[in-house]
Amino acid sequence: MTTDLGDIPSETAAEWQKVLAVFADEAEGLISSMEENLIALEVSPADGLLPGILRGAHTLKGAAASLGFQAVTDYTHGVEDLLQALLDGRLAPDETRVSLLLGAVDHLRELCQASLAGVDSLGAVHQAHLSRLREGIVAGAPTEALPIPAALPRMPEARSTARSRVRMDMERLDRIVTLTAELSVARGRMAQFLARAEDSGASWEDALTQQREMDPLFEALQEEVMKVRMVPVGPLFRQHLRTVRDLARSQQKLAQLELEGEDATLDTAVLDALRDPLLHLLRNSLDHGIETPDERRAAGKDPRGRLRLKAYHDAGSVVVELSDDGRGIQRERVRERARQRGLVAAPERLRDDELLRLIFEPGFSTATEVTELSGRGVGMDVVRRDIEALRGSVSIQSQEGQGTTLTLRLPLTLAVIQGFAMGVGDQVYVVPIEGVQECMEVPPQDRTAEASGVLSLRGQPLPYLRLRQVFSLGGSTPARENVVVLKHPDGVIGLAVDELQGEGQRVIRPLGRLFQGIPGISGSTILGDGRVGLLLDTPALVRRAILHASEAALNPPSPLATPSPANAPRAP
Repeated sequence: MTTDLGDIPSETAAEWQKVLAVFADEAEGLISSMEENLIALEVSPADGLLPGILRGAHTLKGAAASLGFQAVTDYTHGVEDLLQALLDGRLAPDETRVSLLLGAVDHLRELCQASLAGVDSLGAVHQAHLSRLREGIVAGAPTEALPIPAALPRMPEARSTARSRVRMDMERLDRIVTLTAELSVARGRMAQFLARAEDSGASWEDALTQQREMDPLFEALQEEVMKVRMVPVGPLFRQHLRTVRDLARSQQKLAQLELEGEDATLDTAVLDALRDPLLHLLRNSLDHGIETPDERRAAGKDPRGRLRLKAYHDAGSVVVELSDDGRGIQRERVRERARQRGLVAAPERLRDDELLRLIFEPGFSTATEVTELSGRGVGMDVVRRDIEALRGSVSIQSQEGQGTTLTLRLPLTLAVIQGFAMGVGDQVYVVPIEGVQECMEVPPQDRTAEASGVLSLRGQPLPYLRLRQVFSLGGSTPARENVVVLKHPDGVIGLAVDELQGEGQRVIRPLGRLFQGIPGISGSTILGDGRVGLLLDTPALVRRAILHASEAALNPPSPLATPSPANAPRAP
């Protein structure tokens, strides 16, 4: 069945689009559930998963039939026949049959997408899939493998618009409506107060009382609105169950993905931006980390490699960990590649964490040959770039012969941060508060006019940058100079500034044309007094300070810096 929306009234067309959108959402959920259960069935055939898979296929067939999507209906009926043969014991749920069913799931997704676009058949491709499915139902009949398709996208909305959609439970919507109503009442009271003040001169105490009543309402409304954008990581994680299975098979390996913390939530924009980096990491783990079954047996391991995706909240951030039980990172190979590429003069002198960070350098690869998955030196540097664009960080730990863990630390939202403000001349700079380790005061006798240098912080060298010189602000350095100590997976550095302005919540805005392209700046925010504050690109500044410190002929470090007073002023 095909429907030309141009032939029906606009109101009816709009209603039909809503119906198609509901089907698209339901179909994707059913197909994804079938896919996940088939992957689990391949690992544990006796776990009683077949009835649930069959129910999902039957529900999808009914939904497609109700909309007249005949190709989806007929093909799903064939899938049901194969599943029933497995359930009855006429066929064994072995790897061949599971692969056939996973291919059928892929084709169901294609058919649904075509039906939503108004196309009810896929011609020769559809007939080939139908023939293969019928052959598979005959016990013992061989089935020729069709080409493995590229990873199929999730089901789109019917004739989708460009708008993103998130789901909201009614209880949360009710809270937002209630808070909005209360704010409206408070706004009315404020308007009445201002009218009385103009006529009779109301007191400042009355004005403060009105503000105190409105503040918690604004904060509660902001919190609820931010929660609306929060989505669980589970759906994204589960998409990769199939990715891991198929990529491993393409390399003659066996691998299983385990998930933990699927209920952890983060902003939908952060989740969308996490998709590509996560895929890069999974591909890298499968190619470089997981060994072949024979190699794993020789090492005393289970022939099936294990990858684990874990998410949890920590100190206002969400942490995503990807670990594998593979061969780990071979340090000598990393040193040799670093030496060949001239990345460092003496790689043998690097600490272990410094050595491991080399894999994030552009073009770096330890692969001995170029494959579909790796070997071109593209991947890990892209991961770091994409994660840092989200104001996040990536770190790595690895034990040779035991496996590797990559840790992504991401902000819960891109819209608002808890920021620490610092002033240099008339300009205010902001960094995320979770990256601030401490604040120090540099004694006047130890100050220089250089743009960078090294201090001694409790006996440890502390590379630092002087923001006045970094951003060419001009003016004279004040009598008292402070250093904000920043922590980052790449190292700990200091930023020398004129004054500390304290902590506060900041709404992040994109950079205007005036500041676009300036190294070290990643965003902006409006301060309480109406001025523009600039959000610093912490990772870029950390690497710049460390590079300057390693290249410069350093003078002896200054004495231990003195901590600034604890009662630094709050940000405006």
